[in-house]
Amino acid sequence: MSKRLEDFIINNKEHFDELEPRADLWSKIEAELPQHFRDEKREDKTFSLGFVLRVAALITLVMGTCFITYLAKQKPTAVNLAAINPEYAKQQVRYTSLIASQRTELKSIAKTDPELYKEFTGELAKMDSTYKKLNKDLATSPNQEAVLRAMIRNLQVQTEVLNQQLNVIEQFNEFKNQKNESKNI
Repeated sequence: MSKRLEDFIINNKEHFDELEPRADLWSKIEAELPQHFRDEKREDKTFSLGFVLRVAALITLVMGTCFITYLAKQKPTAVNLAAINPEYAKQQVRYTSLIASQRTELKSIAKTDPELYKEFTGELAKMDSTYKKLNKDLATSPNQEAVLRAMIRNLQVQTEVLNQQLNVIEQFNEFKNQKNESKNI
């Protein structure tokens, strides 16, 4: 159907051109207007470059202030763990340092067996994200001690998992060494 319409327009183009308004049409319309419309000439409003730059600077200043205020409100407030429960605070410090040292040991296999390292760190990343969520929720929680207990439990599970992973690596290395020794004999 659109092809027929297009053909019709092409075939009758000269008929459409005949329907153009006359050149003196606007001058006749203007002559028929009341005098006060003819005398009034419309001036285009233009803005100077200085005005535009001032408005742009003002907008930038307002947006920057709003952004800084937004960022200031987003900063999480640090919670004093010792104020909630001093014993849990000590456990948190002990477990985080233990996890850090175990992760350092775990990194030693990254070069020898990257697949295994990737699998192990994937599991730890899930637990670590849970820990970070709990830490974030700690500031706003009505029962901070329960959240702190959950954080400590998460750290305990992380250390247990890291111990198991390190044991697996140790057993794997012993198996490799025995296999190499039996080949050498």
